[in-house]
Amino acid sequence: MPYTATLDRIRAEYLEMPGLKLTVNQVQRLCGVERVLCQDVLNALVAANFLDVRADGSYVRLTEGRVARSQPARAEGTHGRGVPIAS
Repeated sequence: MPYTATLDRIRAEYLEMPGLKLTVNQVQRLCGVERVLCQDVLNALVAANFLDVRADGSYVRLTEGRVARSQPARAEGTHGRGVPIAS
């Protein structure tokens, strides 16, 4: 399977199955591709911020795997946008 077709296939699997969490071996078996090609595509999807690789080696969709972090609170005396509060 060519690189682009493999990339499209793996991306489609993660889009079709929310919460999908697979290792490189599992993705390889699911999509029927050789390991080197599979790893290259997974690396590209991580670099594109579509997938995230966990400490255990599993790959998850970035929107599924990370929680957006809020910005730290601003100093007292502003409206949160750097606008001083009238006294």
